[in-house]
Amino acid sequence: MPNKLLGAAAIILDAEGRVLLVKHSYGKNNWDLPGGKSEKNESAEETAKREVLEETGLEVTVEQLTGIYYDPSNDMHHFVFISNNVHNQEPIPSSPEILACKYYSIDDLPKPISDFTYNRIQDALNNDRQHLFHVIGPRQWME
Repeated sequence: MPNKLLGAAAIILDAEGRVLLVKHSYGKNNWDLPGGKSEKNESAEETAKREVLEETGLEVTVEQLTGIYYDPSNDMHHFVFISNNVHNQEPIPSSPEILACKYYSIDDLPKPISDFTYNRIQDALNNDRQHLFHVIGPRQWME
């Protein structure tokens, strides 16, 4: 049986309720949640912590699961967690893959950003969420 691909991302809010986004140095140089693919023998929670540290230099605690997103085109599950900035540090780009990291108001997200990123943020901030599992289609871009 082939190994399933797994990924995880973190929703990190500052004191003003703004969400932390990272700007990729590849592809569309788009804004996204800090996160990425799991490594061997790593849980989704461990992936979220490691990816946040690698991309932003922040140490986080992983809290509530806010969604599981299945991407049939890559046969991959993405887990999203509310995470807390342990030491209230400022994020700094800590990987060649990251050009910038900054907190943004939910009403004023930077572009380009994918519908996948936008929807994961909206789902995480919806306290009435009924469904954690979502199937996603090809990315649509807001530019």
